[in-house]
Amino acid sequence: MTEDKQNHIYFQPEKRLRTPDDLSKFQKSETYEEILNFIETLATSVHGLELGDPNLSHDGPIGDVMAALNSISDIIQQHPVTKDTTSRFGKLEFRDFYDDLSDHITTILHDTLKLNNRETNDNNEKEKNTNDPVIELQAYLLNSFGDRTRIDYGSGHELNFVSFLLCLYKLDYFPSETNHKSIVLVIFDKYMKIMRTLQTKYWLEPAGSHGVWGLDDYHFLPFLFGAAQLSPMKRPRPLTIHNKDYVEEFKGKFFYFGCIDFINQVKTGTESLRWHSPMLDDISGVKTWSKIEEGMIKMYKAEVLGKLPVVQHFMFGSLLKCPDGIEQHHAHDGKGEGDDCCHEIHSTWGDCCGIKVPSAVAASLAERSKHHIPFD
Repeated sequence: MTEDKQNHIYFQPEKRLRTPDDLSKFQKSETYEEILNFIETLATSVHGLELGDPNLSHDGPIGDVMAALNSISDIIQQHPVTKDTTSRFGKLEFRDFYDDLSDHITTILHDTLKLNNRETNDNNEKEKNTNDPVIELQAYLLNSFGDRTRIDYGSGHELNFVSFLLCLYKLDYFPSETNHKSIVLVIFDKYMKIMRTLQTKYWLEPAGSHGVWGLDDYHFLPFLFGAAQLSPMKRPRPLTIHNKDYVEEFKGKFFYFGCIDFINQVKTGTESLRWHSPMLDDISGVKTWSKIEEGMIKMYKAEVLGKLPVVQHFMFGSLLKCPDGIEQHHAHDGKGEGDDCCHEIHSTWGDCCGIKVPSAVAASLAERSKHHIPFD
């Protein structure tokens, strides 16, 4: 940030995008460009690199963010699933985890990131927080792990994690460009592992009804980053995602194959990507990973940043500023996070928080537990 950090005023981020006109203004804004450029920069930084590359940084700011994520992993372990059920919808114990995380996230970020710049005037709590970037960071990080009320997760929550990282970047928290690759291959990899734990433990529902029209039920960016890792390579070829031996060999090295492996585990009732993931099947026919990476960026712009049902939940603060000309909209009364959702507007992926979609993870795990629930 170029302005004096000591004089910067931080505030609680809030949702502002409610109408197609709001979306249009957002797509032409500086914040939109910052998000997209950040993702493209991260993708470029991992060209040709594997997960576990020995040259990746695990210390300094990377290690501090990892410490925060490890603290979140510890909270998950404190909230086991206690009620056995054959339902394919989300498990209520997720809310206990979420509440615990909400209660402790401020402390976690202050203790691990050491960004506590709060004023010392104990008589004015509001004034204390105006110089503390954690007030904005915690909002994005908390919303990175799904929705408490709906017990679901989707590309909008994933966007919150990118926003959390982008805010740190704008705070000059990552001082060297060499940290870009570690942000992806160390920090984002840890985030993905946490999300897979949450998805399988609490049976998080997909946030919307992507189904066969999406890359998978939950994520977008690991496919983009995975294609970027493979972009300069001629081997393995894109078609090898259909070969279980190749998937097994490369799942720990490249995000893309890791995602295919997870899909193969949870999509029950069929063995063919063509049947349950036709978009991934179609993409596998592209000749080069570089073309896939290019297409993923275009798709992200169209299907995530360009869809109101996704970005209507995006929050703007002082670091990621709301575009000029977008009015404040008052949320409906109610306790649910989704109360101010524009349910009447749908995307090509059917991404709307008003639609409950059963978890394919739940179907797979239930089947393994001898509860026969067909995947549809």
